[in-house]
Amino acid sequence: MSPKTFRLAPALVACLLVASGCRQNMHNQHKIKPYRGSDFFADGMGSRPLPAHTVSRYDLQEGAFYTGVDMAGNPLNELPVPLTRELLQQGQERFNIFCSPCHGRLGDGHGMIAQRGFKQPTSFDDPRLRSSPVGYFFNVMTVGYGQMPAYAAQVPAGDRWAIAAYVRALQLSQRANLADLSPEGRKTVEAALAAPQAPTPESAAPHEVP
Repeated sequence: MSPKTFRLAPALVACLLVASGCRQNMHNQHKIKPYRGSDFFADGMGSRPLPAHTVSRYDLQEGAFYTGVDMAGNPLNELPVPLTRELLQQGQERFNIFCSPCHGRLGDGHGMIAQRGFKQPTSFDDPRLRSSPVGYFFNVMTVGYGQMPAYAAQVPAGDRWAIAAYVRALQLSQRANLADLSPEGRKTVEAALAAPQAPTPESAAPHEVP
């Protein structure tokens, strides 16, 4: 060993000792991991009970409003929120954003992702889904089903109920009759059907003979 190397050795050893000490301090942190025991508290538990009347910063995610099912585990037959035009419009907007890529805007399962090879979802006009309670659709969005993942993290509970209401509206639209409309609604539809249709540019252009 050269004299120069010998002089550097103590400094190198000191650096290694300091580095190892820092690393050990990082490992031996004075903290209590969740659900670990501790002799600091009288009950021997590291995790402390929540103070009384604590308010969560987030949704509690408890009850039928957040699950779509009752205490017995059965899907709700009725919406837990008022059914309004605004709710359906909200549901249509959220459906077109989150659901239509797979289910299609008509709910027939012919979304763009399904057209590109993903497993085609069942049409909402399927007899099984037509007879399913509205809470069923909410619960599927919450926890997922088959190829469909859970959307609870992306779509808040209020939006999920709006989507479920709009899904029911899509189902009704597939078999709607003029007699099902209100008198005002029938007049609007009848007037639209009676109005002359403006020719499209394609129909107005003369056909070329090959």
